[in-house]
Amino acid sequence: MNSQEFRDAAHKAIDQIIDYYETIEGRRVTPEIQPGYLRPLLPDAPPQEGEVWDAIQKDLTDKIMPGLTHWQSPNFLAFFPANATYPGMLGDLYSSAFTCAAFNWICSPAVTELETVVLDWLCNLLNLPPCFLSTSPNGGGGVIQGSASEAIVTVLVSARDRYLRQCVEGVTDEKEKERITAQLRNRLVALGSTQANSSTQKAALIAGTRFAVVEVDGEFKLRGEALRKKLRELREEGLEPFYLTCTLGTTSTCAIDAFDEIAAVAQENPNLWVHVDAAYAGAALILPEYKHLTTTFSNFDSFDMNMHKWLLVPFDASCLFVKSRKPLLDALSITPSYLRNQFSETGLVTDYRDWQIPLGRRFRALKIWFVMRSYGVVGMQKHLYHTMSVGEVFTGMVRGRGDLFEIVAEPRFGLTVFRGEEERNKRANGLTKEVYEKVNAGGEVFLSSTVLGTVYAIRVVTGAPRAEERSMRRAFELLVKAVGKVAGMPVEEEAAMRVKEEVEGPQLRGV
Repeated sequence: MNSQEFRDAAHKAIDQIIDYYETIEGRRVTPEIQPGYLRPLLPDAPPQEGEVWDAIQKDLTDKIMPGLTHWQSPNFLAFFPANATYPGMLGDLYSSAFTCAAFNWICSPAVTELETVVLDWLCNLLNLPPCFLSTSPNGGGGVIQGSASEAIVTVLVSARDRYLRQCVEGVTDEKEKERITAQLRNRLVALGSTQANSSTQKAALIAGTRFAVVEVDGEFKLRGEALRKKLRELREEGLEPFYLTCTLGTTSTCAIDAFDEIAAVAQENPNLWVHVDAAYAGAALILPEYKHLTTTFSNFDSFDMNMHKWLLVPFDASCLFVKSRKPLLDALSITPSYLRNQFSETGLVTDYRDWQIPLGRRFRALKIWFVMRSYGVVGMQKHLYHTMSVGEVFTGMVRGRGDLFEIVAEPRFGLTVFRGEEERNKRANGLTKEVYEKVNAGGEVFLSSTVLGTVYAIRVVTGAPRAEERSMRRAFELLVKAVGKVAGMPVEEEAAMRVKEEVEGPQLRGV
């Protein structure tokens, strides 16, 4: 493909992408295919000679797109969103054009330096304490990871090595140091609440440590006293708790852990690394009414949020901030001769390869920069306010049909978690599961579910840029109809739409 052919193909690709987004609301959200559908449609091997773009684009349209789940649809209400916007797409396009491994500063200085700048912008925007800035005297800073799970692996490995180093401080004999370290490794325990994302347990598996859970309270949040109790129990068993993931916006319910209480425990246990996982809900920290949540974060070691979930940047853009980069460098820095250069040797530059598990990295800061400049702070805030307001509309509809549904966790950040009403439907869990499966089977909307203790619940989240009130009303109508079919009870056709008269919908908030 020469430059003119690329120009022509790019025009066609951009036109198709725009057409896709302009028609996405009318598409079935989930594909009507069976596992393994694609292999029979494709050749057994790549072509011997190159093909023209038109042929490739036709196969994309005819064979690949029918197998897509349309995450950008306003009818995609499952999991958490994976935002995509035109400025972010342009960032990825330029990143591909400027492609490089970018494992150290000299590979392409602008790649490193723009990342440092935009993450300091974000640090201030999120109201994180100054200790997380790259300019802080304590050596903090931010780095872009691929996902919140990758960030947790990175900090858990760093926490493990920091803890082991602290335990052998003052031991001068190398063999004795190795013996003590080996003994301690078998007793290390990473902690997360019962509502923490499973990524902490997976990170513990990768790091070769144990994992233990801490119980949450009735609001699904981790409390300080429960954490103290678990730490005490583990130490009485001869184990060594070294790491904790606490959460701002848990996966199941968007619960917020008791950060003030956890900060007090952290002060009592200075060797305990505390990480804040704010993958989805961390975006809300750019709003004035949530800035108070970060007041105790200077007591914690790291914080991560995904701009690619709710803050308009396409996947992958997980922003990890650390209070001190030294534990990362101690745990992850290896410098063979072929990576040495005068700039790295002097310590005047940042080499992000030492802040992550992989060696190479992409120019991901571009899409963050493009989105921040295209939307501005006000535009990003308006997006969050809009999606939360749409979520409040759905919450109002659920509350307006208390005869059919019951909210099981406080709605927040555009997430509503609910189930079939228990008193009228004695088999609430079974009914909820059947309703969930029936609605998803139709393909018009896509929901996700969760289990809270013994309660089976449906999750509906409205964080996508194209979220609209009409989509939520249609989703609720489908849920009401499904309850009628599953429960065998008469449900009026217009029941879903009665909410307008029963519940005054919230007004869209501005900035």
